[in-house]
Amino acid sequence: MSLLSRLQEVNKEETMKTTKEVIINRSSDQQSPMSRESEKKVIPSKKTETKKQVRKSETDKHRQLKAQLHKQILQEMKELDDIDSIIPKIDEMAIEIIKEEESFRGTDRKKIVEELINDLTGFGPINPLLLDEEVSEVMVNGPTQVYCERNGKLVLTDVKFRDSDHVMHVIEKIVAPLGRRIDESSPMVDARLPDGSRVNAIIPPLALNGPTITIRKFSEDPFVIDDLIQFGTLTKEMAIFLDACVKARLNMFVSGGTGSGKTTTLNVLSNFIPSDERIVTIEDAAELQLGQDHVVSLESRPPNIEGKGAITIRDLVRNSLRMRPDRVVIGEVRGAEALDMLQAMNTGHDGSLATGHSNSPRDMISRLETMVLMAGVDLPIKAIREQIAGAIDVIIQQSRLKDGTRKITKITEVQGLEGDIIVLQDIFSFEQKGLDENGKVIGSLVPTGVRPKFYERLENSGITIEADVFVAKEEW
Repeated sequence: MSLLSRLQEVNKEETMKTTKEVIINRSSDQQSPMSRESEKKVIPSKKTETKKQVRKSETDKHRQLKAQLHKQILQEMKELDDIDSIIPKIDEMAIEIIKEEESFRGTDRKKIVEELINDLTGFGPINPLLLDEEVSEVMVNGPTQVYCERNGKLVLTDVKFRDSDHVMHVIEKIVAPLGRRIDESSPMVDARLPDGSRVNAIIPPLALNGPTITIRKFSEDPFVIDDLIQFGTLTKEMAIFLDACVKARLNMFVSGGTGSGKTTTLNVLSNFIPSDERIVTIEDAAELQLGQDHVVSLESRPPNIEGKGAITIRDLVRNSLRMRPDRVVIGEVRGAEALDMLQAMNTGHDGSLATGHSNSPRDMISRLETMVLMAGVDLPIKAIREQIAGAIDVIIQQSRLKDGTRKITKITEVQGLEGDIIVLQDIFSFEQKGLDENGKVIGSLVPTGVRPKFYERLENSGITIEADVFVAKEEW
């Protein structure tokens, strides 16, 4: 092909390209006003982009300053090896870094220093929530979502972790001193904080949102019966009755749903036990805070990395009977240990206390039957019911109501077995009458007017309860 013909072809291609561009531009100019408006809406405004850029730059500066400060703290720790002596210097370190680099001016120095102190001395970003007396529970749902419970209601906080590794660091800080482990082979763990607060952690691949922590806080000063009366959990008459039941060595079972306050009530009941008795407590993670001197606390143990070495609640219940206990207190019955507990109650270990999950006293009886069958012993239902009827004297039903308040809704006597049915009789119950304008539950805790069958047993123990305790005030 000659040079001239090649040039002609190039010119044709350029002409066609130019023509296409002109057609496209014309068609875009001839668009309807509606389409132009929609295009304008899609394009973000310069102000929005500027705000995002400012926020990003502030976050980056925050992270950079925190990273530099963290490095300097690590260097100081190598020299001093004492965290308590470093903490007062952290703010001074931050001021020096900001003086050296002007780009850090304007960052929230106090917030960065507080975060680093929480990481060093506490449990990271959630440390302020754990120190807040109004917060009763903390729930970390991954690094960017943290809830807390205030006055029985769940509230979303502005607390955030840096990333999933930051959450994992806090979990390891909690479980490491207890000899527990958490990793992909064992992605769930129950533990406790130094103040006795209960911790449950679960990590990926089981937790899809990221590492998840649930902390049930406990008061530094354990609640006493007067506190529960003040909270409206129970009445003075109910407190007198429960005090008498514990001192008369009746076997008592606290039932209720998750977060209803079973452990708190069990702790308060255990304070009625005379100080001259030997108490053995058995729990998955030690939570009970008993005020007596003679207390032996036992805690179950999960299996090791090879799947061996586990010590269950059932093993501990069996062992506790060889420890000469006056009282056996079981934190929660949830499996085959129910059989061993019932046998202990039926063989001279009176005055035992325990908790379990259920919606009502009748449901608690059914659950106990199921848990006994989990022991793998082929017992007829009637034999199991005879064991339950002979072992348990009182069931205390606790509930968390819609307004977040926790109340003992029933105190029920286990009267015995009639035919194949265990007979239950309510001694006290909560009568709900409705809700007020603020959504608060309106109701009252009243006696049913029935005196328990074991009243003579109370009198034989030298305990006298006035008759008006079992009668509603309106009836007088």
